[in-house]
Amino acid sequence: MKSARVGHLPRKRFGQNFLQDDAVIQAIARAIAPQADDHLVEIGPGQGALTEALVPSRCRFDAIELDRDLITLLLASFSVYPGFALHNADALTFDFNQLVINGQPLRIVGNLPYNISTPIIFKLLESAGSILDMHFMLQREVVERLAAQPGSKHWGRLGIMSQYQCHVSHLFDVPPEAFQPPPKVQSAIVRLSPKSPGEVPRCDRKKLASVVQLAFSQRRKTLRNNVKGVFDDQQLEALHIDPGCRAETLSLSAFVSLANTLAESV
Repeated sequence: MKSARVGHLPRKRFGQNFLQDDAVIQAIARAIAPQADDHLVEIGPGQGALTEALVPSRCRFDAIELDRDLITLLLASFSVYPGFALHNADALTFDFNQLVINGQPLRIVGNLPYNISTPIIFKLLESAGSILDMHFMLQREVVERLAAQPGSKHWGRLGIMSQYQCHVSHLFDVPPEAFQPPPKVQSAIVRLSPKSPGEVPRCDRKKLASVVQLAFSQRRKTLRNNVKGVFDDQQLEALHIDPGCRAETLSLSAFVSLANTLAESV
């Protein structure tokens, strides 16, 4: 098979850093472990380095690439596979639900541009019911925020909203020299596995998002100060929450309780 990893210079406007290290590529492929009956969706295949390691599984494979100049390279390399389809589209506006066939959940993979990784993750969380799992290459700091626990400096909106719906695993780190050009930041691989309906706490997701945004509006201030006008001390104490604590010390279940209280008061 002709490799797509030739003849294309990375473009800064697309945040392109092409993965080149074969050992890292194979490690990611082993973590994903695609099966013939899977339906994989790759966001931003770029020059096809990871694609090349995944398509031999003969699974159904949809690739979403924004850069038009890469389309010919990718089609030349992978259109030989019957299950391969390429979409020239922006992942931020793409309707992933249109790819679902007969209710089979999607497995999402991708080396996400650092500047749009968080918006893409939040977009995909809206379709979590149609997703089996997600494996992403991200800036390590973003992965640390996704996998953070209460009390950590990384615990905040991204981790809370992700862990409300998903099990999150920081799999392994990837050094800058694995890419061309090398990014100025460390990278890491993360797995997000959407929870079953019975595992997700009963809560209005929009109310949860509102409460979390409010609680972290001024991270260094106490919860009392940040939620003033929405919750009083008596309400917080009734939920066994110290009004004088900071938001980063609260558990996911505490935020769910706050969201439910907010929903009841409206």
